[in-house]
Amino acid sequence: MASPSDRTPLVERVEELLAADGPLPIVAAGDPVLRRGTEPYDGQLGPELLARFIEALRITMHAAPGVGLAAPQVGVPLRIAVIEDPAPVPEEVAVARGRVPQPFRVLVNPAYEPVGPARAAFFEGCLSVPGWQAVVARHAEVRLRGQDEHGHAVDELFTGWPARIVQHETDHLDGMLYLDRAELRSLSSNEAMAGRWTEPTPATAAEALGFDLP
Repeated sequence: MASPSDRTPLVERVEELLAADGPLPIVAAGDPVLRRGTEPYDGQLGPELLARFIEALRITMHAAPGVGLAAPQVGVPLRIAVIEDPAPVPEEVAVARGRVPQPFRVLVNPAYEPVGPARAAFFEGCLSVPGWQAVVARHAEVRLRGQDEHGHAVDELFTGWPARIVQHETDHLDGMLYLDRAELRSLSSNEAMAGRWTEPTPATAAEALGFDLP
């Protein structure tokens, strides 16, 4: 358990962020907070401040909009992330990507491990790298362990797109960006994505841009 003196900077940082109404500012790639990793959450904020912070993360994620947001993306180096995906995509895309709706979830101190050897590669973006997307090969199924915001244990299997989301957000907590795992030849602007790479899978992009898929 952290001592009061250890908690003060984090508490002050979170309270400062919450003092302004509305969505929190999202940190962009290049800020060291995205690369330093995070410290495990062990009550540093207290229940009331934690609840307010989680609500602010939810509001910020919705406003961006995105399907996940990690605490370091708003400048707070704690091992906390939120996810939510209404999956508003055409059926053919949902089937190809294994994208199914996910309710709002809070992940505290999450860690994942692969289940089986299967991997899937799709275009992926990040709120901290605005304007760009790239193909990332990730584990098709993972086991996620951690806690929820109430301290209850989480031990759950995720497959398809939900597995991609929890890997992406947990990576943020380890100081990793999706670009660290991406096929850099696939890197495409949002404009190129809208004009060229709208298919359910990146097979056409792989052939045209010259990269391999698993």
